[in-house]
Amino acid sequence: MQDHPFKKFSDKKKNSVVKEGIRQEKKKARKEKNAYFDNLKEEKYQARIAKKTGAAAPPPKTTTPDSKPSRRIKAATAVTAAATQEVMPLNKYLAHCGVASRRETVEIISNGLVKVNGIVEMTPGYKVQPTDEVIYNGKKCFVSKNLQYILLNKPKDFITTTDDPLGRKTVLQLIQKATTERVYPIGRLDRNTSGVLLLTNDGDLTQQLSHPSFEIKKIYEVRLDKNLTKEHFDDIWKGLVLEDGVIMVDGLAYADAKDKSIIGIEIHSGRNRVVRRIFESLGYVVKGLDRVMYAGLTKKNVERGKWRHLAEKEIRVLKYMNASKGKKQKISQKEVDAALSAKNPLDEEIEKNAITNDAKPSTGKKEKIDAAPRKARKFKTHSEKKAYQKKIAGGK
Repeated sequence: MQDHPFKKFSDKKKNSVVKEGIRQEKKKARKEKNAYFDNLKEEKYQARIAKKTGAAAPPPKTTTPDSKPSRRIKAATAVTAAATQEVMPLNKYLAHCGVASRRETVEIISNGLVKVNGIVEMTPGYKVQPTDEVIYNGKKCFVSKNLQYILLNKPKDFITTTDDPLGRKTVLQLIQKATTERVYPIGRLDRNTSGVLLLTNDGDLTQQLSHPSFEIKKIYEVRLDKNLTKEHFDDIWKGLVLEDGVIMVDGLAYADAKDKSIIGIEIHSGRNRVVRRIFESLGYVVKGLDRVMYAGLTKKNVERGKWRHLAEKEIRVLKYMNASKGKKQKISQKEVDAALSAKNPLDEEIEKNAITNDAKPSTGKKEKIDAAPRKARKFKTHSEKKAYQKKIAGGK
């Protein structure tokens, strides 16, 4: 007979052993997940290399059936089939093909570098039909079906451009394994400026985030060669006059209470090198400039030189960001003329009274002028109302 016949568990594990088992299971699952996405990136990279060299693509690596792509990958590879059947302007079409942003494609078209059905087309507003053949740089352009949205934490010494004739390092070299689609950066960061940079092949989003009317906010961390004085701090906050006009900031603060050479500045202007020029105009040397936020996106959990795909929710927020500011109401000249010609009802009443008073004969007595109706007075208590009525009666 057992010594303890009612004992439910003969050998109970310690809590530390149970926790360590759970920790090891999570570590294994995380490792499998990372391996799956690494294999996926490697397959795309090898396929792109094989496409360039003309060699046969290597066989795809098998992955576990339990591994599923995350929402970020699903959002990054969202198919926009309707875009291929849409009739759109030529500059918008080239932007959707991943040639460049809308503003840059206007210059490309104006320089006569684009052919439509074998004929050079120099009108950016030309409506491209689904049957038209558009050629740029000797290659036929196709609308990108897989829209990509990549956030990069840009390091120094990288050029924010798709191609550099001098052979310098570009930001596209940092995201070679991110996608096989041709993407381009939204906006520019100087060679010595680091921080958040967004790359995509979505022409509509590029136009929206680049247009000044949407007032996209950016936050920078500035490191100066010396402390920023209170006088210069106030001058920046009130607004400075630069060579291209007045510049106003949306926010300004000392990032470190002990070190006043580190400044946080929020701005929505898209002028060239505007943050550096603000401080250089006051006699400071900008030793470091880092963009910590762009359009609500930060570099959190993204190391310097690394990248990540945007989540579906982030893409949705970007597309509807400051949409009301971009749609400014325009008043026609006819409405302005009608408003100026329309008479005020009060002026008509005064004019009418003046005519009737001139028509009446003068009696030599002072005539009462109708005053505006007096508003009813409110009383807090009933006794206060009675006292006011007695006062009025006594006065009469």
